[in-house]
Amino acid sequence: MQNKNNTQFFKVEKEPELKVSDVIAIVYRALSEKGYNPVNQIVGYIMSGDPTYITSHKNARSLIMKVERDELVEEILRVYIRNKGWI
Repeated sequence: MQNKNNTQFFKVEKEPELKVSDVIAIVYRALSEKGYNPVNQIVGYIMSGDPTYITSHKNARSLIMKVERDELVEEILRVYIRNKGWI
């Protein structure tokens, strides 16, 4: 039996922080694997905020909901601008 007069300690392991670009890549692959059009589904999610646009396959829905939608737009736009050579 444990002594109830002592303080109990426990350590909670923190989940590793994923970059927004990593989340987009994981979600994109999960949608592709399930046969969805990833671009249409991600745009639908960004525009509406409705998480049902994103499959739960490979925990994609949970992952994308941890990122603010404006952060998704910023990352996508940043990569687009960089790939166009505008910066």
